[in-house]
Amino acid sequence: MKHTSSRLLAMFYLLSAGPMALAASSTELNVTGLITPSACTPTLSADGIVDHGMVPARSLNQYEFSALPPQTLDLNVNCNELVLYVLVGMDNRANSSLGPGFYYGLGNNIHAPAERLGTVSVAFREVMGDGKRVLVLASSNQGLTWFPEINAYPNNYMGFAQPGTLVPEPHRLLTATLQVNTSINAAAYLTLKQEVPLDGSIVLDLRYL
Repeated sequence: MKHTSSRLLAMFYLLSAGPMALAASSTELNVTGLITPSACTPTLSADGIVDHGMVPARSLNQYEFSALPPQTLDLNVNCNELVLYVLVGMDNRANSSLGPGFYYGLGNNIHAPAERLGTVSVAFREVMGDGKRVLVLASSNQGLTWFPEINAYPNNYMGFAQPGTLVPEPHRLLTATLQVNTSINAAAYLTLKQEVPLDGSIVLDLRYL
């Protein structure tokens, strides 16, 4: 413990010595974190990766969306005690969404950046809380009101409770299957003369209530 404290003191000392040597230069050190009485760890199977492999351009519909085979991921949320929390889907490709508020974006065509590649949707299936079947709830107003909803729309709060209850309840262990549906935009609206990578990116953010 003493050795660690000495190293920290030396680091701060060197940083604070900088302005004395060059008065016109400065650097900033920020210390951040969150003190919480409890902790939960969410994990996804397959490292959270949904890989559709090679999709032949000739297999795509010309003027309609082409739905790819649904894929699933196993979700586990482990807490060190009963904890009240929500899960929030955050879209890292929101600018490419063809249905903002309902669908996540699939990214843009790297060869024609104005072209949006398609949509991704996420739904909760077979949800268990502490060994019992639970109801999936959603809130579109940051928890003011709740309604049953298995689809994890972007930015919605997703909570979990016993059937018949419309207010989220705390859990220690939550398990679920996430069904991920991907659809590619109509081929007529895409430039497909070269390989085009699909680029959906969704963060499942756990927030304590």
